[in-house]
Amino acid sequence: MTEGGARPASWQTCTIARIIQQTPSIKSFFLRLNEPFVHVAGQHVDVRLTAPDGYVALRSYSIASSPSASNVIELAIERLPDGEVSPFFHDFAAVGDEIELRGPLGGHFLWPERSTAPVLLIGAGSGVVPLMAMIRQRRDLAQTAPTALLLSSRTRRDVLFADELLSLETADPTFKLALAITREAPVRACDFGRRIDNAMVAELIARLRHMPAHVFICGSNPFVEIAADGALMAGLDAAVIKTERYGG
Repeated sequence: MTEGGARPASWQTCTIARIIQQTPSIKSFFLRLNEPFVHVAGQHVDVRLTAPDGYVALRSYSIASSPSASNVIELAIERLPDGEVSPFFHDFAAVGDEIELRGPLGGHFLWPERSTAPVLLIGAGSGVVPLMAMIRQRRDLAQTAPTALLLSSRTRRDVLFADELLSLETADPTFKLALAITREAPVRACDFGRRIDNAMVAELIARLRHMPAHVFICGSNPFVEIAADGALMAGLDAAVIKTERYGG
């Protein structure tokens, strides 16, 4: 049993219902669950692949879809050249294939569903996936907590969910988006043409007009360290900062 007496997540077989190429290196896989579950934005699932010789590869992927979605969840998977699981998804997985997964998992990096206080989201690359689930949940629940997303990507083509994020910003004056494009000049005046730094984090906080009560940061270890330091240098308390890390 897990904390609070809840039943632990069990393995189930799901079916790939749809595949979308999101960026040159990231595809979204829409998985139809045989045993639907209710998740909170920020949670993840474990995916298990078993080779014919019995070798098992296990990876964790954040859920990109809003909890208010159907029994289909979205995983956005980045192709990693030295990976064991992502090359399978990118090179071999097809609509109709069955995949093993268990979830939802995670109880720390969760969207504050009832909060009306400002929220700052900071992500890099595929690290935007759990943040996107939060943004979608916020939209689907018609929440108005002022929210800003600072998203770092190499180029404009590498910005995951770019069209959806830009559309949301246009439709919702309480949602602010800033891109940190590291390998080319930004197109919009509100974006940045450099790697994330303390001044950039402080600028996003200023755009919120009030100090955020919640900060969520997701990315590689070095990125998370820089972003968290920026939040602390801007005067935020460490207790309001929650992080998710991937990679070495």
